[in-house]
Amino acid sequence: MIRVAPPQRDDLRALFLPDRPGPLVGLHVIQTGLGELLADRWPEARVAIAHAGQDRQIAGDPGALGVSDLLALGVERGMFDAPAEFEPLLEAAFPGVWRWPRVIARLDGAVPRSPLDESVRQLRPDDAPRLAALDAEIDWIWAPWESAERLAASGMAYGAFEGGRLVSVATPFHLGAGFEDIGVVTEPGFRRRGLNTACVARVVADVRARGREPSWSTSPDNTASLRLAEKFGARKDRDDVLYMVGPGPSP
Repeated sequence: MIRVAPPQRDDLRALFLPDRPGPLVGLHVIQTGLGELLADRWPEARVAIAHAGQDRQIAGDPGALGVSDLLALGVERGMFDAPAEFEPLLEAAFPGVWRWPRVIARLDGAVPRSPLDESVRQLRPDDAPRLAALDAEIDWIWAPWESAERLAASGMAYGAFEGGRLVSVATPFHLGAGFEDIGVVTEPGFRRRGLNTACVARVVADVRARGREPSWSTSPDNTASLRLAEKFGARKDRDDVLYMVGPGPSP
């Protein structure tokens, strides 16, 4: 596989279109210049693999990808978003790969007001140390942005603070062309206070201001996440699956 430099990545955009609600790793790495994009050949790529954090997306022709190409990625843990046609290749390359069911929804309702809205603000570059200090259970929130510093400087994240400590963060996890998939985390000791709702509300408003539609991805058994999405008018788009290598992440 050939590594495609950021200036040339847009030439592979068609492989990842049309976008839809849910994981959007390919478009995210194209539009942000972050992560990694690999192609089977250049130009006229037939298949591509996008990589941001521990998330990967495969798009294109399964016949142009081999087991050796997947093995060369050196993946020990992470997820693949891929059409079902790639499942035999993934199973051959990664014994024990498992299917993680997902519920994908569009957030097209009104943004709820919260008494905590005033405690939430947009993260700034100088918030990077606070973002990096999040509990290890939830620091995956900045992984698709490569570092806490990049997410803090992106202008895309909003956080709630208590005593100067960052305790809840929401941000578009992946930036697509028409959709942005939202993620939110809250420190274990600060949950069930409505902080996640207040943070997501600010992000949803931003996504819509950019002319895009917010989406939500979660596990079918994650009732807390599903309830949160309902507050924003979640409308189910589809059931989906991710292919997981190694131990599972938080739902």
